[in-house]
Parts: sequence; structure tokens; C-alpha cells
Amino acid sequence: MKARLPQGYGGGGAANIQQLAKQAQKMQAQMDEASQELEQKEYTAASGGGAVNVTVTGKMEIKSLDINPEVVDSEDVEMLSDLVIAAVNEALRAAATDKEETMEKLSGGLNIPGLF
Repeated sequence: MKARLPQGYGGGGAANIQQLAKQAQKMQAQMDEASQELEQKEYTAASGGGAVNVTVTGKMEIKSLDINPEVVDSEDVEMLSDLVIAAVNEALRAAATDKEETMEKLSGGLNIPGLF
């Protein structure tokens, strides 16, 4: 017994594969462009009610770190450390989430390893 393909499938063979490859190349180009744009963006987060402000780039690099002098206490360096870590992590999460959402929109939810 031979399997039958739904109407509109089959018969195209190589043409369908070429069209699929073209679409994949186009998607890859769009993702590369979006990735470059995301690397240029900046994400800012604060902790401690604005005591610590951090700005990171889409490349996941810290661009600036501002600490309100009022929170600098030589007796409580651990608290300052916690505030810096919290602000940095929040800014990095924002950058990662933005990249993930942008790539998901472009890929239509496809999860193709190595594509981005």
C-alpha cells in the first residue's frame, strides 16, 4: 500500500527544498540584523530604590554603574555588593529577555539549534 500525500504536497521535490532553503537564509539574515541591533541597545536597571543604577549593552557588557554616595557605608559593604549584583542581574535579564522575544518573533517560535 502506498502512502498518499495531501493535495499540494509532493511533486515539487527539489523546488520545495530550494524554496525552503531561501526562506531559511532570509530568516537567518533577519536574525543577524536583529542581533546587531540588539547589541547596540542599552538596558538600565536600578536596585535599592535607585541607590544603584546599572546600564548594560545588548552584548551583555556593563556600560555604566552609578552608586549613590549615601549608600556607601564602610561598615556594610555586603549590602552595597548585594545592591550592585541585583541591579546588574536585572539589567542582564532585561537584555536577554528582549533578545529572546525578538528572535522568537522572527523565527515564529521555531527552535533551530545554531540558528541564533
